[in-house]
Amino acid sequence: MKILGRLFLVGVILFGALQFVRPSIPTRAATAEIQASPAVKQILEKDCYSCHSDEKRLAWFDQIVPAYWLVRHDILVAREHLNFTTLGSKPAAAQRAELFEAVNMIQLGAMPLPQFVALHRDSRVTPEELATLKAYLAPWSQPPVTAAGSPAMKADAPATALASVPPEFNGLAFDADFEGWKPISTTDRGDNNTFRLILGNDIAVKAAASGNISPWPDGARLAKIAWQQELGEDGLVHPGNFVQVEFMVKDAQRYKSTDGWGWGRWRGLDLKPYGGDGHFVSECTGCHRPVRGDDYVYTLPITAAKAGEAEVVNNNAGNLPASLPYQPLAWNAITLYVDSATRTTATLYGNDVAMRALKNRGEAPAYTEGSVLALVTWAQREDPHWFGARIPDKPLTVEFVQAAAGSRSSYRRFVGEALSEDHPVDSGKRMSFIQRLAPAQLP
Repeated sequence: MKILGRLFLVGVILFGALQFVRPSIPTRAATAEIQASPAVKQILEKDCYSCHSDEKRLAWFDQIVPAYWLVRHDILVAREHLNFTTLGSKPAAAQRAELFEAVNMIQLGAMPLPQFVALHRDSRVTPEELATLKAYLAPWSQPPVTAAGSPAMKADAPATALASVPPEFNGLAFDADFEGWKPISTTDRGDNNTFRLILGNDIAVKAAASGNISPWPDGARLAKIAWQQELGEDGLVHPGNFVQVEFMVKDAQRYKSTDGWGWGRWRGLDLKPYGGDGHFVSECTGCHRPVRGDDYVYTLPITAAKAGEAEVVNNNAGNLPASLPYQPLAWNAITLYVDSATRTTATLYGNDVAMRALKNRGEAPAYTEGSVLALVTWAQREDPHWFGARIPDKPLTVEFVQAAAGSRSSYRRFVGEALSEDHPVDSGKRMSFIQRLAPAQLP
């Protein structure tokens, strides 16, 4: 008993001594708080400021070492990623983007940290508070720019030599072959008025087609291309100026420290590597952590394959009958658009002959004989992985145009629940519309 008593006494002394090993948590007055409504700021202050601000808000039990060390680490990491008391120094669009990401983290249950909420019950974001944040952000409330109001890219700018694009700051090489990869999905981003086209290399496409994406196999490469949205004279929203392309490269061992993926982003037609150094990767991994159960991939591939879990693949959008004359989802994508009035999205696909006729995307399309175009139109639904985004849902129509010499080009349309063929009276008009769709801009 004497030995146990002595050990207990030593433990108490050691515990007391550790309380003095207390590195500071820097604090300072707010210099540029986020610009938001009072209701939104009240929610952020209650639920987020404990970690994501320069204020020091510790409960009494947070002050006790070793809990203090853990809390301090979480606060410093959280501030580095998002700090609401300095966010106001950024442009309004950047503030809005950060708030969208924060709301998405809350919606997916990643923030506030579950272990933090377990001890700090007041920090739980209620459904009513989340609804208030979403209503404040109101995606799609800001219409896309018109073609006349969009800053044009320089027509005389030299073409980017894809093979000479420099690697990212983390060493990830730019893949010059990405423009030839096959489409996996599309996204209509109402949070920032952009389109995203997600492409995959052969390994990624085969994995999606078989449902083998939990996890994705080594060698899979995904490219996410972004364009500004532009409202056309036809009332449809089309891809405007090219914004960036992002890569995810799967190699579980090589990229073990970054969740099994290599990350990269190149912005603008000159494809400038993103960030100032290799630390930009922490933005990528932090953003994708809420979907770690889906191998850190937000995209739901359009496929008929089953993946075993809900909201891992997009089976609805991939439900095209085998009776169609062609299976366009296996072709390359030429462009896409959204009809805001009907809440539909469409992607224009082309067979190999059609794609060879589009080597120069800066020119009006001139499809040669043997080219086949397919315009697939889907209803839209909310993206379950990203608040403020919509993805394809149920296919509504599939239209085919087969180019031939002279006036012998043909048009066929398939509509309805079973995508059965019909014979519209405006077939000539539709054929012309499809053939005149401008290819989306690429470097």
